[in-house]
Amino acid sequence: MSNCDQIQRFIFDNTDVRGVLVGLEESYQEVLATQAYPIKIASLLGEMLAAVGLLSSTLKFEGRLSLLARGSGPITTLMAESNHQRDLRAIARWEGGIPEEEGLASILGQGQLAITIEPDKGNRYQGIVPLQQSTLAGCLEDYFQQSEQLETRITLAADGSRAAGMLLQVLPASEQSADKDSEIENWNRIAHLGSTLSSRELLQLENSELLHRLYHEEQVRMFEEEPLRFGCDCSRERSLQILKTMNSSDLEEMLETEGSINMDCQFCNTRYSFDRTSIAEIQGLSGAVGPSDSQH
Repeated sequence: MSNCDQIQRFIFDNTDVRGVLVGLEESYQEVLATQAYPIKIASLLGEMLAAVGLLSSTLKFEGRLSLLARGSGPITTLMAESNHQRDLRAIARWEGGIPEEEGLASILGQGQLAITIEPDKGNRYQGIVPLQQSTLAGCLEDYFQQSEQLETRITLAADGSRAAGMLLQVLPASEQSADKDSEIENWNRIAHLGSTLSSRELLQLENSELLHRLYHEEQVRMFEEEPLRFGCDCSRERSLQILKTMNSSDLEEMLETEGSINMDCQFCNTRYSFDRTSIAEIQGLSGAVGPSDSQH
C-alpha cells in the first residue's frame, strides 16, 4: 500500500457511481501508541479510522464527523473522528479479555452505531443504526440503506500495522436518471467486482494497481490524493469549559487532595494541569488565570 495516510476519490465515467480509497499507516500507529490495545481492538480501531476517513470524503462542510459504537459486551466503546482538515483520532474502551475471532456484534453485544456530523456552522445531525452485522462495514452499509437510501458497498481492513478502506456508492443524482435499468446494471456490476477485493489486496496494493485489477474494463477517473494525519483538538480552554460545569465543593476537594486538578486527554495523552488560581478564575473569584502547563 504505497498510498499511506492518504484519501483518494475516483469515479466511473458514464455511470452514476463514485468511489473512495483510504490508506493509513503512520496516523494509525500514532493512535495505537496512546494505549496498549489488544490485537482485536487495534484491528477494529483501524477499521473505524479508515471508515471515518471514507465517510468524511462524501461531505462538504467545516466541522467534524464521528463514528461511535457502544454496546454491552467486552468492548463497550469504539470511537473515531475526522475533521474537515483530515485530522483523525480514535479511542476504545473495554473490559476483560477480548476474543480475537468474534465479530463486531458479538464483542460489542447489544448496542448501536452512531454517525454524527457537527458543522462549525449549522445544525448537528446524527444517524443511528443497531449493531446487527458481524462487521463494521456491514453496519455502515445498513446505515446508508436505511438513512440515506443510497446503494453503498464498503470494504475495510486493518492488521495492526496498516488500515485501509474502499467505498463504492451510487451518486444521489442517479435517483433522477432516465435510464434506471442501465444504472442498476452498472451498479450491480461495479459492486460485484468490488466485493472480490481481499483484505490483503486492500492493505498492500497501491490505489492505481488495485483499481486496475478490479476495473480494467471500466473507465475509472482518479482524483488527486489528499493527506490524512493523526490530530487531536483537545485544548486547555476546552478543559476549562468542562471544569466550569462542576460543583465548587468537588473542585475544592480535588484541590485539597492533590494540590492541583489534572485532566488527561484520552485521545492523545496530553495532560492539562490547573492550580488554585486557575480554578478560582473559572469560578469568578479572582483575576487572570495563571499559566498552567500541558504535558505529554
